[in-house]
Amino acid sequence: MLAASFRDCKAWEVEGLPLTTTSNEACKLYDAILKQYVTWRNDEVLGGIEGCMTAVQAADPNFVMGHVISTGLQLVGTGSSVLQDEKLASAVRRTVELASSQDLTPRERMHVKAVELFSRGALGKACDVWEDILVEHPTDMLALKFSHDGFFYLGEQIQMRDSVARVLPYWKPHMPLYSYLKGMYSFGLLETRFYDQAEKLAKEGLALTPEDGWCTHAVAHVHEMKAEVEKGLKFMASTEKDWTVCDMLACHNYWHWALYHIEKGEYEAALKIYDEQVSRRCLKSGAMLDTVDACSMLYRLEMEGVSVKDRYRELLQVTEPHSEDHTLLFNDLHFLMVSLGCKDTGTTQRLLESLRELAKEPGENHQFQIAETIGLPMCQALVEYDQGNYSKTVELLKPLRYHFTEIGGSDAQRDVFSQLIIHAALKSEDKYHQRFARCLLVERDAARPNSPLTDRLIQRAHSLHI
Repeated sequence: MLAASFRDCKAWEVEGLPLTTTSNEACKLYDAILKQYVTWRNDEVLGGIEGCMTAVQAADPNFVMGHVISTGLQLVGTGSSVLQDEKLASAVRRTVELASSQDLTPRERMHVKAVELFSRGALGKACDVWEDILVEHPTDMLALKFSHDGFFYLGEQIQMRDSVARVLPYWKPHMPLYSYLKGMYSFGLLETRFYDQAEKLAKEGLALTPEDGWCTHAVAHVHEMKAEVEKGLKFMASTEKDWTVCDMLACHNYWHWALYHIEKGEYEAALKIYDEQVSRRCLKSGAMLDTVDACSMLYRLEMEGVSVKDRYRELLQVTEPHSEDHTLLFNDLHFLMVSLGCKDTGTTQRLLESLRELAKEPGENHQFQIAETIGLPMCQALVEYDQGNYSKTVELLKPLRYHFTEIGGSDAQRDVFSQLIIHAALKSEDKYHQRFARCLLVERDAARPNSPLTDRLIQRAHSLHI
Protein backbone atom coordinates (compact mmCIF):
# COMPACT_ATOMS: atom_id res chain seq x y z
CA MET A 1 0.00 0.00 0.00
CA LEU A 2 1.36 3.43 -0.94
CA ALA A 3 1.97 6.09 1.68
CA ALA A 4 -0.80 8.62 2.22
CA SER A 5 1.65 11.41 1.36
CA PHE A 6 1.62 10.43 -2.33
CA ARG A 7 -0.86 12.49 -4.32
CA ASP A 8 -4.10 10.95 -5.64
CA CYS A 9 -6.31 12.21 -8.49
CA LYS A 10 -7.84 14.94 -6.35
CA ALA A 11 -4.52 16.18 -4.94
CA TRP A 12 -3.00 16.56 -8.43
CA GLU A 13 -6.10 18.47 -9.52
CA VAL A 14 -5.85 20.81 -6.53
CA GLU A 15 -2.26 21.59 -7.56
CA GLY A 16 -3.43 22.54 -11.03
CA LEU A 17 -1.70 19.52 -12.56
CA PRO A 18 -4.63 17.17 -13.24
CA LEU A 19 -3.83 13.68 -14.53
CA THR A 20 -6.11 11.88 -16.97
CA THR A 21 -6.99 8.69 -15.10
CA THR A 22 -9.65 7.60 -12.64
CA SER A 23 -7.17 5.45 -10.72
CA ASN A 24 -5.95 6.98 -7.45
CA GLU A 25 -3.39 4.17 -7.26
CA ALA A 26 -1.97 5.15 -10.67
CA CYS A 27 -1.71 8.82 -9.60
CA LYS A 28 0.11 7.87 -6.41
CA LEU A 29 2.50 5.56 -8.28
CA TYR A 30 3.25 8.38 -10.74
CA ASP A 31 4.12 10.53 -7.73
CA ALA A 32 6.25 7.73 -6.25
CA ILE A 33 8.26 7.42 -9.49
CA LEU A 34 8.66 11.20 -9.67
CA LYS A 35 9.91 11.38 -6.10
CA GLN A 36 12.51 8.65 -6.63
CA TYR A 37 13.70 10.32 -9.84
CA VAL A 38 14.12 13.72 -8.19
CA THR A 39 15.76 12.32 -5.04
CA TRP A 40 18.12 9.99 -6.98
CA ARG A 41 16.99 7.17 -4.79
CA ASN A 42 15.30 3.81 -5.40
CA ASP A 43 12.99 3.24 -2.45
CA GLU A 44 13.17 -0.47 -1.59
CA VAL A 45 9.80 -0.33 0.21
CA LEU A 46 8.15 0.83 -3.04
CA GLY A 47 10.04 -1.69 -5.13
CA GLY A 48 12.24 1.01 -6.61
CA ILE A 49 11.54 2.94 -9.82
CA GLU A 50 11.36 -0.32 -11.83
CA GLY A 51 8.78 -1.81 -9.48
CA CYS A 52 6.67 1.33 -9.57
CA MET A 53 6.81 1.44 -13.37
CA THR A 54 5.41 -2.08 -13.51
CA ALA A 55 2.79 -1.26 -10.88
CA VAL A 56 1.61 1.94 -12.58
CA GLN A 57 0.94 0.04 -15.83
CA ALA A 58 -1.03 -2.54 -13.85
CA ALA A 59 -3.05 0.11 -11.98
CA ASP A 60 -4.17 1.73 -15.24
CA PRO A 61 -2.64 0.36 -18.47
CA ASN A 62 -3.95 3.36 -20.43
CA PHE A 63 -2.68 6.08 -18.07
CA VAL A 64 -0.74 8.27 -20.49
CA MET A 65 1.37 10.14 -17.91
CA GLY A 66 2.34 6.77 -16.43
CA HIS A 67 3.78 5.91 -19.85
CA VAL A 68 5.35 9.36 -20.23
CA ILE A 69 7.30 9.13 -16.98
CA SER A 70 8.32 5.48 -17.47
CA THR A 71 9.41 5.82 -21.10
CA GLY A 72 10.88 9.27 -20.52
CA LEU A 73 13.08 8.00 -17.71
CA GLN A 74 14.44 5.17 -19.86
CA LEU A 75 15.31 7.68 -22.58
CA VAL A 76 16.83 10.23 -20.20
CA GLY A 77 18.97 7.48 -18.64
CA THR A 78 20.71 7.26 -22.08
CA GLY A 79 21.50 3.58 -21.44
CA SER A 80 19.61 2.51 -24.54
CA SER A 81 18.45 4.11 -27.75
CA VAL A 82 15.39 3.54 -29.90
CA LEU A 83 17.81 2.65 -32.72
CA GLN A 84 19.13 -0.38 -30.84
CA ASP A 85 16.32 -1.21 -28.43
CA GLU A 86 13.06 -2.27 -30.08
CA LYS A 87 11.32 -2.57 -26.72
CA LEU A 88 12.02 1.09 -25.98
CA ALA A 89 10.99 2.14 -29.49
CA SER A 90 7.65 0.35 -29.10
CA ALA A 91 7.12 1.93 -25.65
CA VAL A 92 7.45 5.35 -27.31
CA ARG A 93 5.00 4.34 -30.05
CA ARG A 94 2.54 3.01 -27.47
CA THR A 95 2.68 6.30 -25.53
CA VAL A 96 1.93 8.29 -28.68
CA GLU A 97 -0.90 5.94 -29.74
CA LEU A 98 -2.55 6.10 -26.31
CA ALA A 99 -2.35 9.88 -26.33
CA SER A 100 -4.03 10.16 -29.71
CA SER A 101 -7.01 8.08 -28.58
CA GLN A 102 -7.74 10.01 -25.36
CA ASP A 103 -9.07 13.39 -24.31
CA LEU A 104 -5.96 14.66 -22.52
CA THR A 105 -5.13 18.08 -21.06
CA PRO A 106 -2.91 20.30 -23.26
CA ARG A 107 -0.12 19.87 -20.68
CA GLU A 108 -0.22 16.07 -20.97
CA ARG A 109 -0.20 16.28 -24.78
CA MET A 110 2.92 18.43 -24.62
CA HIS A 111 4.61 15.89 -22.36
CA VAL A 112 3.94 13.17 -24.94
CA LYS A 113 5.30 15.38 -27.72
CA ALA A 114 8.48 16.12 -25.73
CA VAL A 115 9.16 12.43 -25.04
CA GLU A 116 8.67 11.61 -28.71
CA LEU A 117 11.09 14.39 -29.74
CA PHE A 118 13.65 13.23 -27.19
CA SER A 119 13.40 9.66 -28.52
CA ARG A 120 14.28 10.95 -32.00
CA GLY A 121 17.36 12.71 -30.63
CA ALA A 122 15.82 16.18 -31.03
CA LEU A 123 16.92 17.12 -27.51
CA GLY A 124 16.75 20.88 -27.96
CA LYS A 125 13.20 20.73 -29.32
CA ALA A 126 12.15 18.44 -26.45
CA CYS A 127 13.54 20.96 -23.95
CA ASP A 128 11.63 23.75 -25.70
CA VAL A 129 8.38 21.85 -25.16
CA TRP A 130 9.14 21.19 -21.48
CA GLU A 131 9.96 24.86 -21.04
CA ASP A 132 6.66 25.79 -22.70
CA ILE A 133 4.86 23.58 -20.17
CA LEU A 134 6.65 25.41 -17.34
CA VAL A 135 5.44 28.82 -18.56
CA GLU A 136 1.86 27.71 -17.79
CA HIS A 137 2.67 25.17 -15.06
CA PRO A 138 5.81 26.28 -13.18
CA THR A 139 5.28 23.62 -10.48
CA ASP A 140 5.34 20.69 -12.94
CA MET A 141 8.39 18.95 -11.48
CA LEU A 142 8.53 16.31 -14.23
CA ALA A 143 8.83 18.97 -16.94
CA LEU A 144 11.45 20.81 -14.88
CA LYS A 145 13.59 17.75 -14.19
CA PHE A 146 13.39 16.37 -17.74
CA SER A 147 14.35 19.81 -19.03
CA HIS A 148 17.21 20.03 -16.50
CA ASP A 149 18.60 16.71 -17.73
CA GLY A 150 18.08 17.64 -21.36
CA PHE A 151 20.02 20.91 -21.01
CA PHE A 152 22.77 18.98 -19.20
CA TYR A 153 23.14 16.60 -22.16
CA LEU A 154 23.22 19.57 -24.56
CA GLY A 155 25.85 21.39 -22.49
CA GLU A 156 23.45 24.35 -22.29
CA GLN A 157 24.62 25.67 -18.96
CA ILE A 158 22.86 29.05 -18.96
CA GLN A 159 19.54 27.50 -19.96
CA MET A 160 19.90 24.89 -17.23
CA ARG A 161 20.36 27.64 -14.66
CA ASP A 162 17.63 29.96 -15.93
CA SER A 163 15.08 27.17 -16.31
CA VAL A 164 15.04 26.73 -12.52
CA ALA A 165 15.38 30.47 -11.77
CA ARG A 166 12.19 31.16 -13.73
CA VAL A 167 10.00 28.80 -11.70
CA LEU A 168 11.44 29.28 -8.20
CA PRO A 169 9.07 32.07 -7.06
CA TYR A 170 6.05 29.87 -7.79
CA TRP A 171 7.18 27.14 -5.42
CA LYS A 172 6.30 27.28 -1.73
CA PRO A 173 8.14 25.49 1.10
CA HIS A 174 5.15 23.23 1.88
CA MET A 175 5.10 21.74 -1.65
CA PRO A 176 6.41 18.19 -2.15
CA LEU A 177 10.07 18.12 -3.29
CA TYR A 178 10.48 21.88 -2.76
CA SER A 179 13.94 21.64 -1.17
CA TYR A 180 15.30 19.75 -4.19
CA LEU A 181 14.93 22.86 -6.35
CA LYS A 182 17.83 24.39 -4.44
CA GLY A 183 20.24 21.70 -5.58
CA MET A 184 19.03 21.97 -9.17
CA TYR A 185 19.41 25.74 -9.17
CA SER A 186 22.77 25.47 -7.43
CA PHE A 187 24.05 23.17 -10.17
CA GLY A 188 23.05 25.65 -12.90
CA LEU A 189 24.74 28.46 -10.97
CA LEU A 190 28.03 26.61 -10.55
CA GLU A 191 28.09 25.54 -14.20
CA THR A 192 27.87 29.26 -15.06
CA ARG A 193 30.68 30.09 -12.56
CA PHE A 194 28.58 31.64 -9.78
CA TYR A 195 30.41 29.49 -7.24
CA ASP A 196 29.65 31.39 -4.03
CA GLN A 197 25.95 31.69 -4.80
CA ALA A 198 25.85 28.03 -5.80
CA GLU A 199 27.46 26.91 -2.54
CA LYS A 200 25.10 29.05 -0.47
CA LEU A 201 22.01 27.58 -2.15
CA ALA A 202 23.25 24.01 -1.91
CA LYS A 203 23.95 24.47 1.81
CA GLU A 204 20.39 25.83 2.25
CA GLY A 205 19.08 22.73 0.53
CA LEU A 206 21.16 20.46 2.76
CA ALA A 207 19.91 22.27 5.86
CA LEU A 208 16.37 21.31 4.79
CA THR A 209 17.21 17.82 3.46
CA PRO A 210 20.64 16.49 4.53
CA GLU A 211 20.24 13.40 2.32
CA ASP A 212 19.83 15.46 -0.86
CA GLY A 213 22.63 13.92 -2.92
CA TRP A 214 22.32 16.50 -5.71
CA CYS A 215 22.95 19.36 -3.24
CA THR A 216 25.96 17.46 -1.90
CA HIS A 217 27.07 17.01 -5.50
CA ALA A 218 26.81 20.78 -6.11
CA VAL A 219 29.07 21.53 -3.11
CA ALA A 220 31.53 18.87 -4.34
CA HIS A 221 31.63 20.65 -7.72
CA VAL A 222 32.29 24.04 -6.16
CA HIS A 223 35.30 22.69 -4.24
CA GLU A 224 36.50 20.93 -7.41
CA MET A 225 36.24 24.02 -9.61
CA LYS A 226 37.95 26.24 -7.02
CA ALA A 227 40.64 23.61 -6.34
CA GLU A 228 39.67 23.61 -2.64
CA VAL A 229 40.94 20.08 -2.29
CA GLU A 230 41.15 19.80 1.49
CA LYS A 231 37.72 21.38 1.95
CA GLY A 232 36.31 18.95 -0.59
CA LEU A 233 37.83 15.89 1.05
CA LYS A 234 36.58 16.95 4.45
CA PHE A 235 33.09 17.71 3.15
CA MET A 236 32.68 14.35 1.38
CA ALA A 237 33.90 12.40 4.41
CA SER A 238 31.69 14.27 6.87
CA THR A 239 28.51 13.86 4.77
CA GLU A 240 29.10 10.34 3.38
CA LYS A 241 26.44 8.67 5.53
CA ASP A 242 23.82 11.16 4.25
CA TRP A 243 24.36 10.87 0.49
CA THR A 244 25.12 7.17 0.15
CA VAL A 245 21.36 6.51 0.51
CA CYS A 246 20.99 8.03 -3.00
CA ASP A 247 21.86 4.84 -4.85
CA MET A 248 21.58 6.48 -8.29
CA LEU A 249 24.05 9.26 -7.44
CA ALA A 250 26.35 7.74 -4.81
CA CYS A 251 28.80 6.42 -7.40
CA HIS A 252 29.09 9.86 -8.98
CA ASN A 253 29.70 11.50 -5.61
CA TYR A 254 32.44 8.95 -4.87
CA TRP A 255 33.92 9.86 -8.26
CA HIS A 256 34.05 13.51 -7.16
CA TRP A 257 35.74 12.41 -3.94
CA ALA A 258 38.35 10.47 -5.93
CA LEU A 259 39.04 13.50 -8.15
CA TYR A 260 40.34 15.41 -5.11
CA HIS A 261 42.85 12.60 -4.56
CA ILE A 262 43.91 12.64 -8.23
CA GLU A 263 44.26 16.42 -7.96
CA LYS A 264 46.68 15.92 -5.03
CA GLY A 265 48.56 13.13 -6.80
CA GLU A 266 47.32 10.58 -4.24
CA TYR A 267 46.78 7.82 -6.78
CA GLU A 268 46.51 4.93 -4.34
CA ALA A 269 43.71 6.68 -2.44
CA ALA A 270 41.92 7.39 -5.73
CA LEU A 271 42.27 3.76 -6.84
CA LYS A 272 40.92 2.57 -3.50
CA ILE A 273 37.73 4.60 -4.09
CA TYR A 274 37.62 3.33 -7.68
CA ASP A 275 37.87 -0.32 -6.63
CA GLU A 276 35.65 -0.23 -3.57
CA GLN A 277 32.95 2.12 -4.85
CA VAL A 278 33.04 3.36 -8.45
CA SER A 279 33.90 0.09 -10.20
CA ARG A 280 31.76 -2.05 -7.91
CA ARG A 281 28.71 0.18 -8.33
CA CYS A 282 29.20 0.57 -12.07
CA LEU A 283 29.47 -3.19 -12.67
CA LYS A 284 26.35 -3.73 -10.57
CA SER A 285 24.13 -0.96 -11.97
CA GLY A 286 25.36 -0.64 -15.55
CA ALA A 287 23.93 2.91 -15.31
CA MET A 288 25.43 5.36 -17.79
CA LEU A 289 26.39 7.97 -15.19
CA ASP A 290 28.31 5.34 -13.21
CA THR A 291 29.88 3.95 -16.39
CA VAL A 292 31.20 7.21 -17.84
CA ASP A 293 32.62 8.12 -14.43
CA ALA A 294 34.54 4.85 -14.26
CA CYS A 295 35.88 5.38 -17.82
CA SER A 296 36.94 8.95 -17.15
CA MET A 297 38.62 8.14 -13.87
CA LEU A 298 40.81 5.45 -15.40
CA TYR A 299 41.71 7.73 -18.30
CA ARG A 300 42.74 10.55 -15.96
CA LEU A 301 44.87 8.19 -13.91
CA GLU A 302 46.47 6.81 -17.07
CA MET A 303 47.37 10.33 -18.28
CA GLU A 304 49.03 10.82 -14.89
CA GLY A 305 51.15 7.74 -15.55
CA VAL A 306 49.25 5.19 -13.43
CA SER A 307 48.85 1.69 -14.90
CA VAL A 308 45.16 0.72 -15.07
CA LYS A 309 45.16 -1.93 -17.83
CA ASP A 310 43.38 -4.70 -15.91
CA ARG A 311 40.71 -2.33 -14.69
CA TYR A 312 40.02 -1.26 -18.27
CA ARG A 313 39.47 -4.90 -19.24
CA GLU A 314 36.90 -5.37 -16.50
CA LEU A 315 35.10 -2.18 -17.53
CA LEU A 316 34.97 -3.23 -21.19
CA GLN A 317 32.27 -5.78 -20.24
CA VAL A 318 30.00 -2.84 -19.40
CA THR A 319 30.92 -0.46 -22.23
CA GLU A 320 31.32 -2.83 -25.20
CA PRO A 321 27.60 -3.73 -25.57
CA HIS A 322 26.86 0.01 -25.87
CA SER A 323 29.42 0.68 -28.63
CA GLU A 324 26.73 1.25 -31.25
CA ASP A 325 24.03 2.91 -29.11
CA HIS A 326 25.15 6.46 -29.94
CA THR A 327 22.68 8.11 -27.60
CA LEU A 328 25.24 10.77 -26.64
CA LEU A 329 28.65 11.69 -28.07
CA PHE A 330 29.72 12.22 -24.46
CA ASN A 331 29.07 8.51 -23.81
CA ASP A 332 30.78 7.44 -27.04
CA LEU A 333 33.97 9.30 -26.12
CA HIS A 334 34.08 7.60 -22.74
CA PHE A 335 33.47 4.11 -24.19
CA LEU A 336 36.29 4.82 -26.62
CA MET A 337 38.68 5.51 -23.73
CA VAL A 338 38.07 1.94 -22.57
CA SER A 339 38.36 0.14 -25.91
CA LEU A 340 41.61 2.05 -26.57
CA GLY A 341 42.84 1.28 -23.05
CA CYS A 342 42.21 -2.44 -23.72
CA LYS A 343 43.78 -2.25 -27.20
CA ASP A 344 40.49 -3.67 -28.50
CA THR A 345 40.73 -2.43 -32.09
CA GLY A 346 37.60 -4.29 -33.16
CA THR A 347 35.36 -2.48 -30.69
CA THR A 348 37.07 0.84 -31.44
CA GLN A 349 36.47 0.40 -35.19
CA ARG A 350 32.84 -0.63 -34.69
CA LEU A 351 32.15 2.42 -32.56
CA LEU A 352 33.80 4.87 -34.97
CA GLU A 353 32.42 3.37 -38.17
CA SER A 354 28.83 3.18 -36.92
CA LEU A 355 29.08 6.79 -35.70
CA ARG A 356 30.46 7.94 -39.08
CA GLU A 357 27.50 6.30 -40.82
CA LEU A 358 24.97 8.07 -38.57
CA ALA A 359 26.74 11.41 -39.03
CA LYS A 360 26.19 11.20 -42.80
CA GLU A 361 22.41 11.53 -42.49
CA PRO A 362 21.78 13.12 -39.10
CA GLY A 363 18.13 14.09 -39.63
CA GLU A 364 16.84 15.87 -36.52
CA ASN A 365 19.14 14.01 -34.14
CA HIS A 366 21.22 16.68 -32.45
CA GLN A 367 24.10 14.35 -31.52
CA PHE A 368 24.49 13.15 -35.11
CA GLN A 369 24.31 16.76 -36.35
CA ILE A 370 27.41 17.70 -34.31
CA ALA A 371 29.20 14.37 -34.79
CA GLU A 372 30.96 15.47 -37.99
CA THR A 373 32.30 18.75 -36.61
CA ILE A 374 32.86 17.92 -32.92
CA GLY A 375 32.24 14.30 -31.95
CA LEU A 376 34.30 12.47 -34.55
CA PRO A 377 37.34 14.81 -34.39
CA MET A 378 37.35 14.42 -30.59
CA CYS A 379 37.14 10.63 -30.99
CA GLN A 380 39.97 10.77 -33.51
CA ALA A 381 42.06 12.81 -31.06
CA LEU A 382 41.74 10.01 -28.47
CA VAL A 383 42.87 7.50 -31.11
CA GLU A 384 45.86 9.64 -32.14
CA TYR A 385 46.91 10.17 -28.53
CA ASP A 386 46.72 6.41 -27.93
CA GLN A 387 49.00 5.87 -30.92
CA GLY A 388 51.52 8.45 -29.71
CA ASN A 389 50.66 11.01 -32.40
CA TYR A 390 50.68 13.88 -29.94
CA SER A 391 50.97 16.78 -32.38
CA LYS A 392 48.03 15.39 -34.37
CA THR A 393 46.02 15.21 -31.11
CA VAL A 394 46.72 18.89 -30.45
CA GLU A 395 45.79 19.87 -34.02
CA LEU A 396 42.44 18.08 -33.70
CA LEU A 397 41.53 19.46 -30.27
CA LYS A 398 42.88 23.01 -30.48
CA PRO A 399 40.12 24.42 -32.73
CA LEU A 400 37.47 22.62 -30.68
CA ARG A 401 38.42 23.44 -27.16
CA TYR A 402 35.82 26.19 -26.76
CA HIS A 403 33.21 23.82 -28.17
CA PHE A 404 33.73 20.94 -25.71
CA THR A 405 30.61 22.11 -23.83
CA GLU A 406 28.50 21.02 -26.79
CA ILE A 407 29.03 17.32 -26.04
CA GLY A 408 27.20 17.86 -22.73
CA GLY A 409 28.13 16.87 -19.19
CA SER A 410 29.55 19.20 -16.56
CA ASP A 411 32.69 21.35 -16.48
CA ALA A 412 34.24 18.82 -14.08
CA GLN A 413 33.43 15.89 -16.38
CA ARG A 414 34.69 17.64 -19.52
CA ASP A 415 37.93 18.62 -17.81
CA VAL A 416 39.34 15.26 -18.91
CA PHE A 417 39.51 16.68 -22.47
CA SER A 418 41.17 19.89 -21.29
CA GLN A 419 43.77 17.75 -19.52
CA LEU A 420 44.19 15.64 -22.66
CA ILE A 421 45.13 18.60 -24.87
CA ILE A 422 47.66 19.76 -22.24
CA HIS A 423 49.28 16.31 -21.98
CA ALA A 424 49.38 16.00 -25.77
CA ALA A 425 50.90 19.46 -26.20
CA LEU A 426 53.53 18.70 -23.54
CA LYS A 427 54.48 15.45 -25.29
CA SER A 428 54.44 16.88 -28.83
CA GLU A 429 57.79 17.31 -30.63
CA ASP A 430 56.49 20.56 -32.11
CA LYS A 431 58.07 23.56 -30.36
CA TYR A 432 54.93 25.66 -30.98
CA HIS A 433 52.80 23.01 -29.24
CA GLN A 434 55.17 23.02 -26.27
CA ARG A 435 54.75 26.79 -25.95
CA PHE A 436 51.00 26.35 -26.40
CA ALA A 437 51.01 23.85 -23.50
CA ARG A 438 52.56 26.52 -21.27
CA CYS A 439 49.85 28.99 -22.38
CA LEU A 440 47.14 26.48 -21.50
CA LEU A 441 48.69 25.95 -18.08
CA VAL A 442 48.86 29.68 -17.35
CA GLU A 443 45.19 29.92 -18.36
CA ARG A 444 44.29 26.95 -16.15
CA ASP A 445 46.17 28.44 -13.21
CA ALA A 446 44.28 31.72 -13.59
CA ALA A 447 40.90 29.94 -13.60
CA ARG A 448 41.71 27.59 -10.70
CA PRO A 449 44.46 29.09 -8.53
CA ASN A 450 46.36 26.76 -6.21
CA SER A 451 45.56 23.57 -8.10
CA PRO A 452 48.17 20.92 -7.24
CA LEU A 453 47.50 19.17 -10.57
CA THR A 454 48.22 22.35 -12.54
CA ASP A 455 51.39 22.92 -10.48
CA ARG A 456 52.56 19.38 -11.29
CA LEU A 457 51.98 19.94 -15.00
CA ILE A 458 53.81 23.30 -14.90
CA GLN A 459 56.77 21.53 -13.26
CA ARG A 460 56.68 18.92 -16.00
CA ALA A 461 56.60 21.59 -18.69
CA HIS A 462 59.73 23.19 -17.19
CA SER A 463 61.62 19.94 -16.92
CA LEU A 464 60.68 18.77 -20.43
CA HIS A 465 61.36 21.97 -22.31
CA ILE A 466 64.16 23.77 -20.54
